[in-house]
Amino acid sequence: MSLAEAASEANALAEAGSERELAELRAKWDDELEHDARSQDFRVRAVAYRAVGQFRFRQKTELLRRGLEDVSPACRGSALISLELLSRDHPGVVNGVRPLLHELVSRDDNDAVRRLAVVALRNGSPQRDTIQILAALAEDDEAGRELRDAAGKVAQQLRRKAGPGR
Repeated sequence: MSLAEAASEANALAEAGSERELAELRAKWDDELEHDARSQDFRVRAVAYRAVGQFRFRQKTELLRRGLEDVSPACRGSALISLELLSRDHPGVVNGVRPLLHELVSRDDNDAVRRLAVVALRNGSPQRDTIQILAALAEDDEAGRELRDAAGKVAQQLRRKAGPGR
C-alpha cells in the first residue's frame, strides 16, 4: 500500500469517526509521511503534504508550514488543502500561519495556490487585516476572475462572522 492509498483510507476512517483505527494507521505511516515530505521529488512531497490532512495529523502543522513555503506550487497547494481540512473545526490552525497565508494570497505566482490560500483563510478567525486583504483582492482588476470571486466571498463570510462594526 502506498502513502496515497493509506491517506485515502485514513480519510475514510476519519469521516466514519473510527478514531482508534485512524490512530493506528497514523502510527504506522508517521515515519514514511515525514520521510516523503523531505523527498527531492516534488510529487512525493505533494502527496505527503496532502496526507497530513487526510490523516487528520494536527501535530504536523509545522510540517505544513514547510509545505506552504515549498518551491513547488503543487506542494504549496497540497499543504493548503490539508491546512483547510484541519482548520474546519480548529481555527487556530489557520491563525498560526496567517501571515504566511496573507503572503500567499497577495504574492504567490500561481493563481490556484492563491485561491487555495483564500479558501483556507475562511476557516480562521475574522481578523480585520485578513478581511482588508481579501476585499482589496476582490476589487483588483489585474487578478483573475475566479480569484477575485473567491476573495470577495470569503471576505463577506468573515465580515458576517465578525459581526457588526467590522
